[in-house]
Amino acid sequence: MKYLIASDIHGSYYYGQLIIDKFNQHKADKLILLGDILYHGPRNDLPKGHDPKKLASLLNEYRDKIIAVIGNCDAEIDQTVLEFPILAQYFIIEVNKRNVFFTHGHTFNSDNLPPLNKEDILVHGHTHVQRNVKYDNHTYLNPGSISLPKEDSVNGFMILEGNVFKWYDENDNLIDSLTV
Repeated sequence: MKYLIASDIHGSYYYGQLIIDKFNQHKADKLILLGDILYHGPRNDLPKGHDPKKLASLLNEYRDKIIAVIGNCDAEIDQTVLEFPILAQYFIIEVNKRNVFFTHGHTFNSDNLPPLNKEDILVHGHTHVQRNVKYDNHTYLNPGSISLPKEDSVNGFMILEGNVFKWYDENDNLIDSLTV
């Protein structure tokens, strides 16, 4: 199974289309969206190509391919225009006998861990900064934000294929990788 992982689109049709293009280009099986899909939030500038209505329509075309969690800028009303579930706080998959816990990051994060085993992996967005950090009790990964990167991070996304995570920028330049 090949997953393309993106976070914090924040209503940008421009970057939503880019993620869909990358999803198709990389021939991923599923698109994981780690929250903050339609609304830009009060602390963020409007991202390039901000058009949440058009973005919702685009993503709905891929509804059977999307796995999503709720972000702090998402709301129940967003679910009325999206044809795939977005209200879950998290979901878990197993990779190489390790649990991979996917969430947005505003509730569960490295400062407020979900129930993890020592070798488990926590994947979240929210900070808009790409990360690959090994702690004593878990590994923390972040795809960054595709539309509004912060702290000198790049517009980016991740791909999980087999047991390898890879970070890319918007131009498909490989930034980092991790084999688990």
